[in-house]
Amino acid sequence: MPLDYTAFRQRRERLIHAMGSGVAILAAGSELARNRDTHFPFRSDSYFHYLTGFPEPEAVLVLVAGDEPRHLLFCRDKDPDKEIWDGFRYGPAAAAEVYGFDGAFPLAELDDRMPEFLAGQADLHYLVGRNGAWDARIMGWLNAVRAKVRSGVRAPARLVDLADSLDEMRLIKGPEELDLMRRAGEISAAAHVRALRNARPGRYEYEMEAELYYAFRLAGATAPAYPSIVAGGANACILHYVNNDQVLRDGDLLLIDAGAEYQGYAGDITRTFPVGGKFSGPQKAVYEVVLAAQAAALEQVRPGRTWNQPHDAAVRVLTRGMVDLGLLKGDVDGLIEQDSYKRFYMHRTGHWLGLDVHDAGDYKVDEQWRPLQPGMVLTVEPGMYIRPSEDVPGAYWNIGIRIEDDVNVTPDGCEVLTGAAPKSVAAIEEVMNHG
Repeated sequence: MPLDYTAFRQRRERLIHAMGSGVAILAAGSELARNRDTHFPFRSDSYFHYLTGFPEPEAVLVLVAGDEPRHLLFCRDKDPDKEIWDGFRYGPAAAAEVYGFDGAFPLAELDDRMPEFLAGQADLHYLVGRNGAWDARIMGWLNAVRAKVRSGVRAPARLVDLADSLDEMRLIKGPEELDLMRRAGEISAAAHVRALRNARPGRYEYEMEAELYYAFRLAGATAPAYPSIVAGGANACILHYVNNDQVLRDGDLLLIDAGAEYQGYAGDITRTFPVGGKFSGPQKAVYEVVLAAQAAALEQVRPGRTWNQPHDAAVRVLTRGMVDLGLLKGDVDGLIEQDSYKRFYMHRTGHWLGLDVHDAGDYKVDEQWRPLQPGMVLTVEPGMYIRPSEDVPGAYWNIGIRIEDDVNVTPDGCEVLTGAAPKSVAAIEEVMNHG
């Protein structure tokens, strides 16, 4: 699925309009050393990618607002010798042509040119406080302009955090973004189906992780969108378990929370299933409660409902289920008011999803839960985690279950982007036992 670079320019134009005046500066980030002379695979800063699509490290975007707006890029020079070792580089001329910039310059000229771009501007927009070294470098450019104030040069007087505008923009996905997120969801769902088909007693958690990663890359995903959780048995009660090194045992459940990153966008799915191919009675009872809680939450994902309504719906179903299972005693409303359910369900029911797995955007506006709007993408992921305790029936010990899907808010409801991964008891057992 090729990227449409006109969409990136349109986003930059929207940002320039929101800025009104001044200069915006945004960096792609640098390669990070893994050890002595190797690096981690480079992934661009999400804000930079959102506005440019340009894939190379160390690049810097400069936007100039005003009567004559400009879209400028600083990037590495074309270097045939280094390309022999490290691969293709665009260089400034090709980068400007391909990615729709008004001009591009060698990265080596950044420190000399930036004071020129800042001179006479009222505002300086950047991601304030995200990177100390970058903050210091920007302050150096700003001070270079301030040093010329007696010669009539005006320095920016106001620093504006770019995140305020960009987070609001990123919260509502455009059609091209939703296409990429659908593909990320499809790839992620297919990987979970592969894991379902290959799980069996005696295999290790890391083998299931390998099955996932194979499916991701085979379908064109860049990498996992986050460290995968592959948690068998009691490990499923550790919310962010990532060791993934234990043997899978018959009679245990396996919780997998894993998603693919496709052209920068994250998939994020959790499925829980029996290692031996069939749920036990207690496992099925808990699972059905969590599945009902997710269904109740999904009913609340539609325009006009607020962010917290899916969570409230899930909590009510989960709390009722905890009472029915004998995990809690008392009135459901009272147990919710007292947060008693948090003993077995301690996280929220979802988060924004996009370029980041926990994506940009506030959850409240003016201290009120944000209304859902078409184009917002979120996860819906209730769970229940039952650790051994004297007051908990032993049949439920070490059962950890989470069911998570990626959901796009549509004008008349919602679209589940990851629905191809089975989640009913019957569908899971059918795939595991009959393929």
